[in-house]
Amino acid sequence: MVTSASPQPSLFIPHGGGPCFFMPDPNGTWRGMEAYLKSIAGSLPERPRAILVISGHWEEQAFAFTGAAGHPGLIFDYYGFPPHTYELTWPAPGAPWLAERGKELIEAAGLPSAIDPVRGFDHGVFIPLKVAFPDADIPVVQMSLHASLDPALHVAAGRALAPLRDEGVLVLGSGMSFHNLRAYGDPRAEAPSRAFDDWLGQAAALPSDARADELARWSEAPFARFCHPREEHLIPLMVAAGAAEAVGERVYGETVLNGAVSAFRFA
Repeated sequence: MVTSASPQPSLFIPHGGGPCFFMPDPNGTWRGMEAYLKSIAGSLPERPRAILVISGHWEEQAFAFTGAAGHPGLIFDYYGFPPHTYELTWPAPGAPWLAERGKELIEAAGLPSAIDPVRGFDHGVFIPLKVAFPDADIPVVQMSLHASLDPALHVAAGRALAPLRDEGVLVLGSGMSFHNLRAYGDPRAEAPSRAFDDWLGQAAALPSDARADELARWSEAPFARFCHPREEHLIPLMVAAGAAEAVGERVYGETVLNGAVSAFRFA
């Protein structure tokens, strides 16, 4: 087992809308988010040995890990975008050792786990990481959400994975803190999304046990179900929050298409 001199943080990041960072953006809608993603590598204590990504676009009956040894390939799971966005490349290698280690930690916590040797990276992985780590030279493994979307279960999974941070692995939850597709671009969304975002920032900043309790009850927060009619894009935050004892810090926040969007760091 490799021990790193400086533990990696765990992060919850926004991954934008489809391939948004690789399309013309005359209004600058995505520039702030893109700038934040570009800043991630320089904010880390050292180059990660590997990256474990929990994306809102993969759900299984167990916490499954991509197990490919070579580049796992890309899943273009977005629709109706220009043809060139289906030709993007990001050839980061897989890391079977990390898949096995993640499975071991999850199972030691009494949680279901599996390895999928054939699945590739969905756009919740390769789109933001192509911005943040464009050289694609750090090994990456993706972990699925549990199909229950139980927030407490995902905090528990994060706690199980916490030792990875001391082993040089960046734990990265990839989703969106506001994800109501019908409300994007509607000025009426701004106030409720801001209220939920304020709650989320307060919850993230709590000590770990209190934070876990608050996040388990996220659906009781102001305008929670307006901001997340279905919570798959929020649940990666639970894993990131569970993977650290320290209080969380909002490290990016802005209004995008009338929705308040944030990123959080737990270190």
